[in-house]
This record gives sequence, structure tokens and C-alpha cells, in this order.
Amino acid sequence: MISGLNHLTLAVRDVEESFDFYSRVLGLVPVARWPKGAYFRAGEFWVAIVLDRSARSGPLPEYTHAAFSVSPEDFMKASERIRASGATIWQENRTEGDSLYFLDPTGHKLEIHASDLDARIRWAREHPWEGLEILE
Repeated sequence: MISGLNHLTLAVRDVEESFDFYSRVLGLVPVARWPKGAYFRAGEFWVAIVLDRSARSGPLPEYTHAAFSVSPEDFMKASERIRASGATIWQENRTEGDSLYFLDPTGHKLEIHASDLDARIRWAREHPWEGLEILE
């Protein structure tokens, strides 16, 4: 039985640039690094970056993205740090909770989000869209 997400591995074009972004800009805790990659701690979750010269050079057109949790109290500070880094902002928030959608240096679509699934479901009940079915 699946108990949760374990880790996220991202192919990157430049390990040093990505290491700086994930540690300095996003504040993930570096745990290990080597010439072709690194591991970071993000709460109970971990992130790996791995050098892949054939990795994308920009964002994919689809909505797929990874979202990192941030406390409501830390959202503004984290958002300002991301904006100050020059990261491309690819979408504005359209639902509950504070969110910032941005690209990492390789073009992976990321988000910081100051909410949780329970809050999202409460919001969805109040703002249902066509075809929505709440299952629990």
C-alpha cells in the first residue's frame, strides 16, 4: 500500500546553478552532493538533482508541477526570495491558500503553497466546478 511520496528526482542541466537555487533560494537543506548531483531534505520529503545534459531547457506546456509546502507565516519571505532570484513566474494563484508558481533554472515547474488538502476541499465545496465529486 502506498503511504506517501518518498522523493522527487529532477534532471538538471547545471548542478551548481541548481544546487544554489534549491539550497539558497528555496531553503532546502543540503544533505549530500557530488559532481553530478545532490540530495536535499524538505521536511519529511527529499529532493534529488541529477546532471542530465539532455534535460529540458525550458518548461513543458502542460500544467504538471511539484508543489512545496510553506507555512502561511513564511510565505511572503519565501515568495520575495524566489522573485528576487529572477525565477520566471509562470502562473498566478487561482484557488485557496497563498501560492507562487515559478520555474527552476532547468525549467521545471514548481510551486510554493501555504495550505493543505483539507483546505482545498473546503474551498472546492464553496466554489465547486462542473463535474466535481467530493469522495470523502
